[in-house]
Amino acid sequence: MTEDRVGAASFMLTQDYMAMMTGVQRSSVSSAASSLKRSGLIDYSRGRLTIVDRAGLQRRACECYGVVDAQFQSLRRHAELAST
Repeated sequence: MTEDRVGAASFMLTQDYMAMMTGVQRSSVSSAASSLKRSGLIDYSRGRLTIVDRAGLQRRACECYGVVDAQFQSLRRHAELAST
């Protein structure tokens, strides 16, 4: 989702910030990032995250990505209509 918002496959995002955003401990973020990196889905080093395999990452996220993205797009359309 961050890639969608920033428009680039590589961006700065610290493990501390990801932990704060998701409400989990930093060690959990570190473990998840390591697993995703070993799977070849992301590259992560010194706060720079790069999406290597977007389709694979979306599959790994189950239906969650699609559900949240659809909700975001719906809210975005409503906001655009309200501003016109």
